[in-house]
Amino acid sequence: MSKSLEPPTEEVAPPPPQDRIAVGDAPDRRQWWVLIVIAIAQLMVVLDVTIVNIAMPSAQRDLGFSDGSRQWIVTAYALAFGSLLLLGGRLADLFGRKIVFLVGIAGFAGASAMAGAAPSFEVLVTGRVLQGLFGALLAPAALAVLNVTFTTAADRARAFGVFGAIGGAGGAFGLLLGGLLTEHLSWRWTLYVNLVFAAIAFVGGLVLMRKGAPAVRPKLDLPGTVLGSAGLFGLVYGFANAETYDWSSPMTWGSLTAAVVLLSAFAWWQTRAPHPLLPLRVVADRTRGASFLVMAIASAGLFGVSLFLTYYLQASLGFTPVKTGLAFLPMMGSLMVVAQLSISVLLPKVGPKILVPLGLLTSAAGLALLTALDLDSGYATGVLPGLLLIGIGIGLSLPPAMSLSIHGIGVEDAGVGSAAVNTMQQVGGAIGTALLNTLAASAATAYLVGKTPSPATMAQAQLNSYSTAYWWSAGLFAAGAVIAALMFRKGRPESGEPSGPVVHM
Repeated sequence: MSKSLEPPTEEVAPPPPQDRIAVGDAPDRRQWWVLIVIAIAQLMVVLDVTIVNIAMPSAQRDLGFSDGSRQWIVTAYALAFGSLLLLGGRLADLFGRKIVFLVGIAGFAGASAMAGAAPSFEVLVTGRVLQGLFGALLAPAALAVLNVTFTTAADRARAFGVFGAIGGAGGAFGLLLGGLLTEHLSWRWTLYVNLVFAAIAFVGGLVLMRKGAPAVRPKLDLPGTVLGSAGLFGLVYGFANAETYDWSSPMTWGSLTAAVVLLSAFAWWQTRAPHPLLPLRVVADRTRGASFLVMAIASAGLFGVSLFLTYYLQASLGFTPVKTGLAFLPMMGSLMVVAQLSISVLLPKVGPKILVPLGLLTSAAGLALLTALDLDSGYATGVLPGLLLIGIGIGLSLPPAMSLSIHGIGVEDAGVGSAAVNTMQQVGGAIGTALLNTLAASAATAYLVGKTPSPATMAQAQLNSYSTAYWWSAGLFAAGAVIAALMFRKGRPESGEPSGPVVHM
């Protein structure tokens, strides 16, 4: 645990009035403008995971890279993002949330411009890596600012409802925006559009966020940084390789084995480090631990919705990219409405032990409905009911889990706590990408064994692969529901008041 070098009497002295938001200042309208800025930044980071999916065929034709290489446009972003999030969170605690937020925004915009103008596959992948790197600074700083800005329970509930809804719906919005930009402009605009989001968020952050570094600066844990970042890199890289190679390939199991060793060493070191990168007090709390696991599992399961349903709508039903994006709008709408209801009304009344499992099981039921889709299914009768259930379920479960995942974290750990939240989402999504892709491909191959290849059998093989992915996604949501029911405590969460008299940004 970090210790201040200042005398005890100075350590507790409040900062100057201009550098703080007192608890009594919570109704200040400035905080709602800060929420808008953070929401824009969060939307940019989240939608960048999916916005390039629809643009991928056009980019491939333009730059001429192979089918085996295209996964790295997505994986390069996830690798840098997932492996550097903990470091980004601790840097926010070291240098202040505002400066790290602004650096992350500016760097993300520059990397997006580089990737959008890429003359070759290599430059495009490099730009995506840099996007992930600066996203690892931006995402935890944004959530940390949110955590320390809203100081009353009611305001925090509303703020996290908005933030959680954006986190859940941003991927689907990315599909819609990606379709519009690709169809009417160019695939490059799926990256250039970040410049618009970044400009608004940068100016807003510069004007609205409070100045000042933390009163007590924690020291950087260099061994923990190396072990944690390398371990997360190996984990994401290993699962990503499972898409290209086989699970028995040394590229896959070797990376995963190294990841287990490195992450085990990281956990051991965090119990002994004088200034740990991820203090045990952040992850040891039972409620936060349950929230972390729920977000990782749900992020893995959500991949079955965003990717395989996109394939089904375009390849099986013949939807255009724009029509595909529009098809996800009902899920987005139901998610955003239910998110506000769940975190503002239901969570304070029934608590997470009932609410979160109920939401996860509702999403599992929606995915189970999608397994019945075939080549003759209609959107209104076949696709829409499942999408609505999934949106309602996500709205009931993920915003409360996200709010509780940083519930009660001290101001000095706000950055690294927020980074842990984003890390679980990114790692969960990367694992879901590899696991569900592999299971779907195996299902398609197994279906074709002994059959004469024809357009009809190939189409049915693809349907079989989609159905397999939906079932496994439903299973992941169901597993998350069991974990949530076992780990969350009974009753309503305690008031989310800050642990100290003032908070900084």
